Amino acid sequence: MADTALDMTPAPAARPAAAPAPADRVPMRQKIGYGLGSVIDMWGHWLYPTLAFHVYNVFLGMAPGLISTAQMVKIFIDAASDALFGWVSDNTRTRHGRRRPFILVGGVLAGIGLPLMFAVGRGWSDTEYFIFMLVSTALYVPVMSCFNMPWVSLGAEMTPDYHERTSVQSTRNAIQKAPELAMFFAAQFTTLAVFNDAHGKPDILLGAQTYCAILGAIMVAAAVGVFLLTRERYYEAVVVGHRQERIPFTDTLGRTLRCQPFRHVLCMVLAYGIGTAMVAALGYYNTVYYVCKGDVALATRWNTAMGAAGMVFGFLGIPFFTMLARRVGKRHALATVFALAIGAFIGDWWLYDPERPVLQLFACGFVAFTGAGFWILYGSTIGDVVDHDELETGQRREGSFSACQSWISKVGIALGVGASGWILQFTGFDSKIPVQSEHAIFMIRILLSGLPVIGLVIALIAILRFPLTEQRMREIRTQLEARRGQV
Repeated sequence: MADTALDMTPAPAARPAAAPAPADRVPMRQKIGYGLGSVIDMWGHWLYPTLAFHVYNVFLGMAPGLISTAQMVKIFIDAASDALFGWVSDNTRTRHGRRRPFILVGGVLAGIGLPLMFAVGRGWSDTEYFIFMLVSTALYVPVMSCFNMPWVSLGAEMTPDYHERTSVQSTRNAIQKAPELAMFFAAQFTTLAVFNDAHGKPDILLGAQTYCAILGAIMVAAAVGVFLLTRERYYEAVVVGHRQERIPFTDTLGRTLRCQPFRHVLCMVLAYGIGTAMVAALGYYNTVYYVCKGDVALATRWNTAMGAAGMVFGFLGIPFFTMLARRVGKRHALATVFALAIGAFIGDWWLYDPERPVLQLFACGFVAFTGAGFWILYGSTIGDVVDHDELETGQRREGSFSACQSWISKVGIALGVGASGWILQFTGFDSKIPVQSEHAIFMIRILLSGLPVIGLVIALIAILRFPLTEQRMREIRTQLEARRGQV
């Protein structure tokens, strides 16, 4: 991915970072407004994968390989539509800016469409369920791209300050813990007694439809909140004021990939995403069939408790990694994230224990702790990459970078998600029996602990080669402001 030598320079000694200048600070109102978008981002992208196996496999009996294949196709479509909307938003000019109109329209439509993703009947064949998943995905995914690409781009252009960018992402991540908890509660919600059928068994499909309708209404309100509370800092000063030329669609991939620092970031997120996506389903099945011995209702209660633990540990990760980045820089803070994440996944072998089920709260918690650090620092780093590109090209192309990283990383993650169901089948898992074989349980456990480590090691190597240090970003900002003024 790059031609520079691996940078093993030790982190500098801890030192206090200079506070952002008053003009660089983002008002808390705008930080909260931007953070509300995480409600739409989390539920619109990840609630469906969270419930897909639970509804289609566990309740409706659909083959897990078909489910993961449909999920893989979904991400391929997502990657293509992200590229389109990233490019479109870069070239849009309206009195409300180039990002906010798409955020409003896409977010409202995403909330309306969420419950329709489970609008299926009972007793359909596997082929019919598979076709429905493909068609509903093809309609819903572009709507999410209409919201997500402009929203992600907006986060990279809210402040020119190196550390204030991390603060923006920290606030976003703190708000994001609420929709994350809602996703962990999703499976338990579908098994509530109020949804029991005439035989007293949970009607998981009805529960999923109801839950998605409730969350969809919240998504609509969040979209309106983002639109009203946020502002586009660079739009008037740089894009309109300097009459930025139209960006060709081919630049979304071609010219963007020629940015060397971006290639390091791309390799990092690709390795992180594939490594974790390949075992996305295994944690749930480990809880159901190893820790809880096939008791789905008990497992969903533990799943909710794990979500709560993840939220608590994730909150703890926010100030920790924000502080760490201010002291040693984003590069070394991200290296710490990956080192700790490797330990967390290896620890899953011991933390999923049927004799001590409470330990799985720590399994989820440790992963959430490092995940908070990754997403905070990754989002903050994208703004630095865009500054580097503006210095070289003279254009602000947040949409192109957001789209390109989405396109490449989601293609990679699609391969990981597509493999996840087949990996589950490879273990010998059989959804038609309540108690799995010892071999199936062993394979689920070993793959859950081992596969993510490979990706995390690659991500660690990639970030150690990243050239945009805090000192380099100060130099870039000075050069940019001398050329086009302050924003």
